Amino acid sequence: MKRFVIIISLFQFCLVAAVAQLSWAKKATKSVFMLKTFNASGELLGSATGFFIGEQGEGVSCYAPFRGAYQAVVIDAAGKEYPVECMLGANDTYDVAKFRVATKKSVPLSVATATEGSPVWLMPYLEQKKLPEGSIRKLETFMTEYEYYTVAMTMPDNAAGSPLMNEQGEVVGLMQQPYSEADTLCYAVSARFADSLRISGLSINDPALRATNLKKDLPATLDQAILTLYVANGSQDSATFVQLIEDFIRKFPDAADGYIYRAQMETNARQFEAARQDMEQAIKVTDKKDEAHYSYAKLIYEKELYMADTPYDKWSFDLALSEAREAEQINPLSVYIHQQAVILFAQHKYEEAYQVYERLLQSDMRSADMFYEASRCKEMQKDTLAQLALLDSCVAMFSKPYLREAAPYIFARAQARDFAGRYREAVFDYNDYESLMATQVNARFYYVRHRAEIGGRLYQQALNDINKAIDMESDNEFYYAERASLQVRVGLYDDAIASAETCVKLSPDQSDGYLFLGLAQCLKGQKDEGVKNLLKAKELGDAQADELIEKYSK
Repeated sequence: MKRFVIIISLFQFCLVAAVAQLSWAKKATKSVFMLKTFNASGELLGSATGFFIGEQGEGVSCYAPFRGAYQAVVIDAAGKEYPVECMLGANDTYDVAKFRVATKKSVPLSVATATEGSPVWLMPYLEQKKLPEGSIRKLETFMTEYEYYTVAMTMPDNAAGSPLMNEQGEVVGLMQQPYSEADTLCYAVSARFADSLRISGLSINDPALRATNLKKDLPATLDQAILTLYVANGSQDSATFVQLIEDFIRKFPDAADGYIYRAQMETNARQFEAARQDMEQAIKVTDKKDEAHYSYAKLIYEKELYMADTPYDKWSFDLALSEAREAEQINPLSVYIHQQAVILFAQHKYEEAYQVYERLLQSDMRSADMFYEASRCKEMQKDTLAQLALLDSCVAMFSKPYLREAAPYIFARAQARDFAGRYREAVFDYNDYESLMATQVNARFYYVRHRAEIGGRLYQQALNDINKAIDMESDNEFYYAERASLQVRVGLYDDAIASAETCVKLSPDQSDGYLFLGLAQCLKGQKDEGVKNLLKAKELGDAQADELIEKYSK
């Protein structure tokens, strides 16, 4: 009797399951499709089953067919073909892709989960009288929340990407490519995981998405979409980036960023009228009008600075300055004030620019950069004392022992001190710079410091530095001429002759080697040979040779 009851129970379970299957299978067929992808030549690249998971054409399938694809279509159960518009996400590890199909409406499957031991059915592309049936043999969790199913079922051919359904007609998994056709175990990745795939601001650099040539959707949120534009700018080819901007403007017509990026592209193409219209539209639509005015000022400034050879009478430095001032009036940020200083400097209005920098030096932008930029105003005004005082303040923003961040400013002060004739102070700065940038200093640096050392009468240090320059560039005849000149100056005539002879050997058509060779020989008492070389220097156009010839020919 007990056995009879068990048999009846099993029969009832199978009957319920069969009835359940019949109740949802016909509707579920409308959600399943065949995916086909094509290469650049239009040839079939790959195919898989897939299914809709959203009402606006959102579908999921295997990722593998998308690798290297240029086009893709889906074919529904009625045989209608729809192109794939864009990718919505991809994961190469679990072979899952999410995408949008160009259809006005789609019938999605409801997403659920399954438990170990529960019955499941594979829903194929085309409805069958009897669906492949199995059960969940094993359930594993990945990425802390999603299920990976091992299914006791013999998987039909070409079923990868098919939905794995529970007895309520909900999709619990996306079928994976089987390890072998004869295997009685197959595998499915969580449908919830497939549905969770999203495009983010950094997805443009995702290897899986980059491996397919299909268009990628923009993120759903504005801030992430803006991040996409930022990351794509410079990392994508111009045609792709232009299309991305157009998509952004369509998706977020009230955001200024799309118009600003497009205006930049138009400006680069010297389409200034179109850029002007886009910038005016950006200012019109945005709530953050100060940022838009700032961007417009920046665009005009860069055009006037770098494209002055292409006039556009509606743009000028004056307009850029006006836009920057408008931004400050709306929101008095220091960055908007700084923009005005930069524009004034470009207009050669150095005193006005300096007055703006004085404001900035009392603001939250007080920094080494601001002191340095202010010093440039005084440099252009030939006010050396004020320039050096500002550079002193600039370097004072850093404490000793200096870090590498201080190096550019220390070098700038060294050059200013050098130019002002404060040679020994310049050498101190050059020494600090060398200690910070020891692996990056070059022959030119040692030549520059050697000139300052000569000015400061630090002749041994100067000889050491010109020797270092020659060690680094042993084929540079100019450095040999400089060394010969210094050696003559300190009375090392034999060394000067050797340096000058090397200079002549490296550059026999230049006068410097002959000039210093002749001078060193004359000073050593070899006047006949010396004068001959001085005459050669004169022949090659050296104006200094005449006076020396007259002096040593007597």
